[in-house]
Amino acid sequence: MNSRIMSAPTYADDYTSISDWSKRSQWNLANVHDPSVVLAEDGYYYMYQTDASYGNAHTAGGHFHSRRSKDLVNWEYLGGTMKNLPEWVVPKLNEIRKEMGLAEVNPNINDFGYWAPVVRKVKNGLYRMYYSIVCPGTLNGANTWSERAFIGLMENNDPANNNGWVDKGYVITNASDKGLNFNIKPNDWANCYYKWNAIDPSYIITPEGEHWLVYGSWHSGIAALKLNGETGKPAETLGQPWATGQAPAEYGQLIATRQTGNRWQASEGPEIIYRDGYYYLFLAYDALDVPYNTRVVRSKSITGPYVGIDGKDVTAGADALPIVTHPYKFSKGYGWVGIAHCAIFDDGKDNWFYVSQGRMPKDVPGINASNAIMMGHLHSIRWTKNGWPLVMPERYGAVPQAPITENEIAGDWEHLALTTSTGTQRTSETMTYDLGTHKITSGSWKNATWTFDAATQTITTSAGVVLYLQREVDWEASPRTHTIVYAAQGNQKDILGEETPITLYRKIICVLLSPSQSRA
Repeated sequence: MNSRIMSAPTYADDYTSISDWSKRSQWNLANVHDPSVVLAEDGYYYMYQTDASYGNAHTAGGHFHSRRSKDLVNWEYLGGTMKNLPEWVVPKLNEIRKEMGLAEVNPNINDFGYWAPVVRKVKNGLYRMYYSIVCPGTLNGANTWSERAFIGLMENNDPANNNGWVDKGYVITNASDKGLNFNIKPNDWANCYYKWNAIDPSYIITPEGEHWLVYGSWHSGIAALKLNGETGKPAETLGQPWATGQAPAEYGQLIATRQTGNRWQASEGPEIIYRDGYYYLFLAYDALDVPYNTRVVRSKSITGPYVGIDGKDVTAGADALPIVTHPYKFSKGYGWVGIAHCAIFDDGKDNWFYVSQGRMPKDVPGINASNAIMMGHLHSIRWTKNGWPLVMPERYGAVPQAPITENEIAGDWEHLALTTSTGTQRTSETMTYDLGTHKITSGSWKNATWTFDAATQTITTSAGVVLYLQREVDWEASPRTHTIVYAAQGNQKDILGEETPITLYRKIICVLLSPSQSRA
């Protein structure tokens, strides 16, 4: 394949030169944080996100910023969809506080947090956005637990009209199982006042037509809440958001937790989709800055149990596997960290995509606060014969998918093992595929043999691992060019890879997910 058939994306990953608010028309996928993507009736993909603006005030242009694209490569910035704090927020906050016997508050309007929207098409002419509002302050003064969050709802009949989002008000708030025992120190996570944290919503309409909200961040895990499809609000009437001994059932039920009974969860950002009989639940794991990584589990039922590729029950507290993204670094460039809190979407033809933030590492020379650089990382997804998603290792660039030949596989690849030790970037090694002997002659798979199936565009190794190949962009090359990537799973492992046939420089990411390995 000639790399000149289609140009690779040229926009800079280091976007500091265009980060100023006045240059927002040039951002493309710069300043992407906690994205959600929906394919609209007009053929555009619309992306919505948590406020993220490197070097600018987060209030600039409103909140829940959006952009759109026809090709998933070139994105037009559209601005904020919510200009001001919804009028219902402070009255609702004080209504709940009064019921708790707490004094009324009047927080600074600029201190509220606007987090993690999800947008879905309900039907032609109706789109819904569920969003998070985090209230500032504490429940009862200094050294008590933090104030609650809310999930609200907006609707629009045409996402091309960025000003057409109409707020529909309150949906749900944090639920507690500790009654009115809210005077808990903010560092006492064992006794965290809230069971469910009302942020990070995801929304799904099941094949049977049921509407569900999946939400949660840290605290006790991820909850699923059935909705009224007509209103988009909870199916059951909500009572007080607290009870003793257990959280009120109408606030949802547990579907994923890292450790039963532990409220220091280090998991958030659920995203749920349905495909071929399974509900797939993607989760963001670990700390936001560097370790942030994406896991996936699945279930035949919307309410679980959700199990990982290792067969363990995540609804009951098992660690979620496999890992599908991970902080990484090839031999060129500084690499990426903090790759999680994703959106999963398709084109209506069973071509699926992953998108999340990707952060630059800390202390990149010449870039102030480099870890605050957040570039949108959009990748295509392949599915194994066993129905598990593989996030391809290089970002999507609309590269034409000409058939890959066996001759193109021969040569050196960059091999990168992504383990459950997510605290640091994984770095690459060289792995060589020999065409004459059909052996891997260097790297951690040395002496393994391989065969190529042109019909399925796969490589099978002597260990039985099947590698799914496709063409993508080599984002680390300068100038950028095309490459070949692969992804695979085997022995409860994910393997991703890439090759540049033009320069005979290849890259491969391999995600080795052995449950016996310790988590950093």
